[in-house]
Amino acid sequence: MSAASRKANAVLVIDVGGTHVKVLATGQREERKILSGSSMTASKMVRDVKRVAKNWEYGLVSIGFPGPVIHGCPLHEPYNLGSGWVGFDFVKAFGCPVKVINDAAMQALGSYQGGRMLFLGLGTGLGSAMIVDGILEPMELAHLPYKNGKTYEDYVGVRGLKRLGKKKWGRYVADVVEQLKDALEAEYVVLGGGNARSIKKLPADVRLGDNRNAFVGGFRLWERKTKPRRGMAEVESLRKQE
Repeated sequence: MSAASRKANAVLVIDVGGTHVKVLATGQREERKILSGSSMTASKMVRDVKRVAKNWEYGLVSIGFPGPVIHGCPLHEPYNLGSGWVGFDFVKAFGCPVKVINDAAMQALGSYQGGRMLFLGLGTGLGSAMIVDGILEPMELAHLPYKNGKTYEDYVGVRGLKRLGKKKWGRYVADVVEQLKDALEAEYVVLGGGNARSIKKLPADVRLGDNRNAFVGGFRLWERKTKPRRGMAEVESLRKQE
């Protein structure tokens, strides 16, 4: 493969979060982080990413966005970031093909190991996605009604954790996982997000994800078909590509 072909097929993955924007490219060993927060607009994100990735070669870009994405475009401005995301032309800004996907869906894609998988991201809110036989379907389960006029997110998001305490919160997480797993007929559930590791005992057919699987998902976005692989082992393989 020529140098030009390698560059054209190399992927830059951008995982946009409320506190950091994390980036990794095909063939690179270490991710790079950028502070985000309320001043992080779409245009600033692009400038900052280009700066930290200036010595990396890439011809494709994957962006995990913290909010609903329809037809590759953010539907709303993100809650914890600056403005300018809706309608932003990422293809023009990066000068190459770009795919934008919900951040939970990107991590779900990187966590997938075949069959019917439900992904739940336990962070500030509740991210969700389903993959069935390699077909990814981002979901918005967080604001569905759950108990006492409150939503799933009210109980298992960070507000619920602070209000209930870890022990009681963990019981609600187990109940929510069981309800959604049964309703969606998932064979297994992957729990990701920063609060997932606060759960001391995992329910049956539930495993912890790895936030860095978002990079795996970003690489997989450009594959013709989603294939079950070994999560971070795949990242290590991709990093070693020339």
